[in-house]
Amino acid sequence: MLITGSTSQGKTTSMAAMIDDVNATYKKHIITIEDPIEYVHTNKSGVVRQREVGRDTQSFYTGLRAALRQDPDVIAIGEMRDYETIRIALTAAETGVLVFSTLHVISIDKILERLLSYTPATDEGQLRFLLAESLQGIIHQELLPTVNGERRVACEILVVTGAAKNIIRRKGGYFLRSVIETGKKHGMVTMVESVNTLLEKKIITEGVAKSVLANYE
Repeated sequence: MLITGSTSQGKTTSMAAMIDDVNATYKKHIITIEDPIEYVHTNKSGVVRQREVGRDTQSFYTGLRAALRQDPDVIAIGEMRDYETIRIALTAAETGVLVFSTLHVISIDKILERLLSYTPATDEGQLRFLLAESLQGIIHQELLPTVNGERRVACEILVVTGAAKNIIRRKGGYFLRSVIETGKKHGMVTMVESVNTLLEKKIITEGVAKSVLANYE
């Protein structure tokens, strides 16, 4: 399972790009559940079936439950907004389905907190176990204004290593920051590194950089 998180509008585009890459590269059955559908995929190497909440399915939960009966290889969930959707998504990932989804958060270390906020206290242990076993990575991105009036993405990336799994099982999400900071060899990137790279190249202003990095102090 891969989660993308953002405080801006770029996360939908990011997930669409990942789906398009899978669609173009592999012969996979891909089902998306979105609210609304913002990018229409055409079949390439794979087959993509898109479902819109409110038109094709009543909710993310009912759409996900129906999708699992269609033998998908990949499921993309526009957003995880309730415990039942989260639980079924993780169960699907545990069975081998590649699951993409998004959450509105201000940093990666807040994702665990957000997921647990949807979870009954009696089920917190089970959710932590499913996350630790099924989660492959998290990408958090910020879509930042540039000096020339365009937009550029700054991102932090967590690859779920053994150390990350232990934190997910037992600790608060804040400790994931140390995993990202020491995980460069695994392909991890901190938001501080990403923002400072844009600043050093004079793509963004110092004021924009400070406003983003205030969440990482």
